[in-house]
Amino acid sequence: MTESPDAESRFLEQLGQRVRTMRALRGMSRKVLAKVSGISERYIAQLESGKGNVSIVLLRRASDAMGAHLEDLLPSTDPTRDWQMFRDLLRKATPSQIAQAKDLLTGGSASAPRRAPFCGIALIGLRGAGKSTLGKILAKKIGWSFVELNKEVEQQNGLSVAEIIALYGQEGFRRMEQAALQQLLARNELMVLATGGGIVSEPLTFDQVLSSFYTIWLKAEPEEHMARVRRQGDLRPMADDRSAMTELRNILLSREPLYSRATAVVDTAGLSVDAAAARLIDAVRPVLQNEARSFGLRSVAL
Repeated sequence: MTESPDAESRFLEQLGQRVRTMRALRGMSRKVLAKVSGISERYIAQLESGKGNVSIVLLRRASDAMGAHLEDLLPSTDPTRDWQMFRDLLRKATPSQIAQAKDLLTGGSASAPRRAPFCGIALIGLRGAGKSTLGKILAKKIGWSFVELNKEVEQQNGLSVAEIIALYGQEGFRRMEQAALQQLLARNELMVLATGGGIVSEPLTFDQVLSSFYTIWLKAEPEEHMARVRRQGDLRPMADDRSAMTELRNILLSREPLYSRATAVVDTAGLSVDAAAARLIDAVRPVLQNEARSFGLRSVAL
């Protein structure tokens, strides 16, 4: 039975929305996606607006350029929000882990999962949120080490983030990011971790952060993000794009539901560095006291 024209139009609109959201989650402008995929920027705009009758080959090229799986772009009626994370877990699971999961899902028993070891405080948010600046202040205040995940990736692979993405693409970078996070967790030491803005686009890695750290979303207005990024002299991947502000708003809008999964939110809009740091320190007081009681950690005076 052939679908009606209305059903096909809805499918194309949903497909366009998923492509637009996936692109925004990865912080890519249309210009960058066009350059990496070899698809014209005009065609990508048509696709995202729901007017592009895309071929499977071009859609595959677009998904590859974003480091995504082709099926992640296809609209689905599955209401399960965590389906992508489950799928990523299955892709990376060992045969024995798959067998255990199958046994559990078919009515078998499994021991209650243990709580992941507490590794510290993780800061998430869009580039320019103040994760590095405020993270260093917080780490010094509580006597923990401060770690930037992107720098760990660079150190472990001997390449800059830009070089890694140029050589191995977004998917390659995300694999290295996940490996770097696993090595950090294996240190078994308390830390303040500043993550990359796009870590939320990789469900498995982000879930590991959420389960291992007290996670705080550093939130600011789009204009403040842009101003801070400009002061840092870093506009990737929006360099030379006249619509950079629009792209930044789209990225923030697409990531907000994921950033909001953090345990706490610290809004730094309109605050000085000192005022924002004071607000962040206030936000971590409860968790420091709670973890100290639960695990016998050294109490930190704030």
